[in-house]
Amino acid sequence: MKIMAVYSIKGGVGKTAAAVNLAYCAAQSGMRTLLWDFDPQAASTFYFRVKPKLNKSMKKAVQGKSDLEAEIKATDFENLDIIPADFSCRNMDLFLDAADKPKKAVRDMFRSVSGDYDLAIADAPPGITLLSEGIMKAADVLAVPLIPTVLSLRTCGMLLDFLKENKMKDVTTALFFSMADRRKKIHREVMDSTEFEGVKLLENHVPYSAEVEKMGLHRAPVGVFSPKSKAADAYANIWREIVNIL
Repeated sequence: MKIMAVYSIKGGVGKTAAAVNLAYCAAQSGMRTLLWDFDPQAASTFYFRVKPKLNKSMKKAVQGKSDLEAEIKATDFENLDIIPADFSCRNMDLFLDAADKPKKAVRDMFRSVSGDYDLAIADAPPGITLLSEGIMKAADVLAVPLIPTVLSLRTCGMLLDFLKENKMKDVTTALFFSMADRRKKIHREVMDSTEFEGVKLLENHVPYSAEVEKMGLHRAPVGVFSPKSKAADAYANIWREIVNIL
């Protein structure tokens, strides 16, 4: 099972929308896909209309004492399941801090559910935490949405420095612009001039779109309720780029 983490240090960059839509695209392509919602805001869980009842299962999962497969829920879409989140996931760092090898514990959690899936997509919470470090260590690809602004570029630079300083050479980083509005001069300038040495910047980007905001109303990926929209095309094209580097 390949693992892709959708992650950004910075919040509000379209991370969860990307995780949900890329998981949908992967499943539609025929890959058996597991979306793992690690974010205590549980937005991915909400979008797929799943009601979680995690109780103490995440604490037990970190300790290797929980059957995570029992937490997997089916979605309305073929080939796509989800491990939901709830507010108790805010304690994941406390559980990991108490573990002997917290980063290995995250990798072991992925391995415990790897039997039935081709791909796991982690919707990782923002910030640098024990959980996010463990997810990055476990991932084959780190997909990073990036708003074309100076502040977002600065935060992305911090992430790339962190990966280098911690010698995370096994994970391939794929950056892509998100919530991009080329009517704005600053967005055009950043998108046309930004380069990252040694890091892949995807050719496609997610446009700023009301269709993405409507995901909360429809509680579904964009491709379900607006399949011919620019946003749906963007996620499909980004998925085609990512699958080639998985």
